[in-house]
Amino acid sequence: MRDLAALPKAHLHVHLESTVRADTLEELADRYGVEVAGQVGAFGDFGQFAAHNGAVRDCLRRAEDFSRIAYEFCAEEAAQGTRYAEVTFTAAAHGERLRDPDMPLEAVLAGLAAGQAAHGIECRVIVDHPRKRSVARFEESLRLAVAHPQVVAIGMAGAEGYPLAPFAAVFRAAREAGVGLVHHAGECCGASSVAEAVTVGLADRIGHGFRALEDPEVVRLLEDRAVPLEVCPSSNVVLGLVESVSSHPVTRLIEAGLVVTLSTDIPSATGTSLTGEYQLLRDELGFDDDTIAWIATNAVDASFAPQGTKDLLRQDIATWRAGS
Repeated sequence: MRDLAALPKAHLHVHLESTVRADTLEELADRYGVEVAGQVGAFGDFGQFAAHNGAVRDCLRRAEDFSRIAYEFCAEEAAQGTRYAEVTFTAAAHGERLRDPDMPLEAVLAGLAAGQAAHGIECRVIVDHPRKRSVARFEESLRLAVAHPQVVAIGMAGAEGYPLAPFAAVFRAAREAGVGLVHHAGECCGASSVAEAVTVGLADRIGHGFRALEDPEVVRLLEDRAVPLEVCPSSNVVLGLVESVSSHPVTRLIEAGLVVTLSTDIPSATGTSLTGEYQLLRDELGFDDDTIAWIATNAVDASFAPQGTKDLLRQDIATWRAGS
């Protein structure tokens, strides 16, 4: 079996606020007097995770804090063989909280630039927006994306019960501006959430999406439009959405003809790296190296990376697969 750490990887679905190193979080929490419960382990429900995530965000207050976690993200990803990453960041929410709309994203971009130079990884940013928040704040996310070429997409996250229709004009404006659209859907709600993300949300990719299997018509929609899914098994287990990795429907998603990629989503909560996620596919689900290389290549193809980066990564994945 080939070394999964050496597999050239693209990481498409990972939230920056859920990558903070434990020692960094402890230091920041002490500095600001924030109580943060332990990071790793199962949560009773999504609300408990949201509360935990809110406490983590409250530990990010200065530009140096944002730059630090972005730099450390690059270091952690590069150490496990990630060559390209699209990290999700709730920029407008931080800007509103800190009354400085541009500082959080600009600080993250500065940290990523330093981390890329030091660790030989290439990174871009996806700016997300909770569905229950205002259209105006989502418009602010689009403004930030247009202003910064390193931001390749915007998208909806949070409670899927809130409809996407109120944001339709922003989706169209993003498409016209050449900004990608990546929405969380089919994680906590059913297949109709996935269909809505594609038809109303104009999604280029779907975060999670595994509940599409509940409706053959939605599976057909994804297949017809070749919309990739960002599958995050460990996250689904930790948040109580799937019983175990061994029972995760990722195999059925592949058998249904869908484009599957692999990500971590919330690695500080799961304790699993991207290499670890691939290892789980091998150990728990019996995936062979051909399938693993196919999934890794899917992530490259589904990314917003420059064409030259994609070509190089595809070649290097093929080299990994041809090795012994």
